[in-house]
Amino acid sequence: MRAHFIFYVQDQQQSKNFYQRVLGMEPSLHVDGMTEFCLSDSCILGLMPISGIKRLIGQALPDPLGGVGIPRAELYLCVDDPSAYHGRSLASGAVELSGLKARDWGHSVAYSLDLDGHVLAFAEVPAEPVG
Repeated sequence: MRAHFIFYVQDQQQSKNFYQRVLGMEPSLHVDGMTEFCLSDSCILGLMPISGIKRLIGQALPDPLGGVGIPRAELYLCVDDPSAYHGRSLASGAVELSGLKARDWGHSVAYSLDLDGHVLAFAEVPAEPVG
């Protein structure tokens, strides 16, 4: 199974630039109406303009513009250096929600809001104990 997680964004180019800097990678696809980043062999982050999903689905879809800036989704990424990812997100215009700290589920995680209000979490997972 391959999963595509798609964020609806106000400005596709601006969001593409943001995620390109934060993730430190080029998009695998960037065409009018969709930008994709391969997060792993089986997981894709897509960025679709709000206008595109409205055209695609039509009136049956509640207007996503009503929720812009209100957190409705979280992208939780387990990475080797969460401080670096979090720092790049802030330098690229994200708003800090919480700096990197140990959480009660065993991960150290930093949280921010992207340009459209999606929550970004950059986590460090402790190595499994040997034995």
